[in-house]
Amino acid sequence: MNISAVSKTDKHECKGNLYQPFFCKVESVKDLTATEKLFRFVREDGKAFGHRPGQFMQVSITGIGEAPISVSSSPTRGDYLEMGVRRTGTLTDAMHKLKSGDVIGMRGAFGTFFDTDAMKGRDLLLISGGCGLAPMRALIQFVEDTRENFGNVTILYGAKSPDDVLYKDELANWQNSKKVECQVTVDSVPEGTCWDTNVGLITKLILPLEIDTAKTTAVIVGPPIMYKFVIHELHAKGLSDKNIVVSLERYMKCGVGKCGHCTIDNLYCCIDGPVFTLDQVASLKGAI
Repeated sequence: MNISAVSKTDKHECKGNLYQPFFCKVESVKDLTATEKLFRFVREDGKAFGHRPGQFMQVSITGIGEAPISVSSSPTRGDYLEMGVRRTGTLTDAMHKLKSGDVIGMRGAFGTFFDTDAMKGRDLLLISGGCGLAPMRALIQFVEDTRENFGNVTILYGAKSPDDVLYKDELANWQNSKKVECQVTVDSVPEGTCWDTNVGLITKLILPLEIDTAKTTAVIVGPPIMYKFVIHELHAKGLSDKNIVVSLERYMKCGVGKCGHCTIDNLYCCIDGPVFTLDQVASLKGAI
């Protein structure tokens, strides 16, 4: 079965002026690690965000600028939107100074999304590394809330070190859940750090898996260096490119296919992606 991202006509779910931000209020802020925070936003007009798992928003702060940030919550959880944000630049540094009650601007939701309708009845192998767990979290939440629609669900997550692990409480819940299987690994453990589970690259978690290739969809979200090694292991298991879904990271400056900053060969990551099936992009130079 070919798990396509979305059709051409479905790319922009947002209505109205794509260039005009709407105002959102910070409802809560939570520390995830020393460099990442989880923000929950609500729209000041009381409307739902209308996002799908896998999409991104263009976030703006007056006097600072605008940047694309992935959505990390499922619309099945309510009319709020969450983002796990790493402090990496001017806009994200300003975001890390936000507190409850502050107001920012957003445009979106933009981009293609994980086609959960096409995944119905299939086993899911959800593989993420580092900050990739943020957008993957939106898909995991959606699957949890509509669990009866899917087969076996396996979550694999890898981080650099125990201090870099995101959403620790939720990972613990998934590990203890009877609805999903969840394994976590870290690349290394600094001396004196308490860590009692897997150590090694995330590919180590794939090797012992038994995969029904005819009914499995694998989803990969993470740093670029991770993709080719994970894809290699999935190919070794017999999984075809049409059943491997990837979310690609590029600098999507405008979000609507106008500026050209996010081109991948003949595609725009902001409107043709960021979610693709591997067979859509495997032959494109610089995609993986």
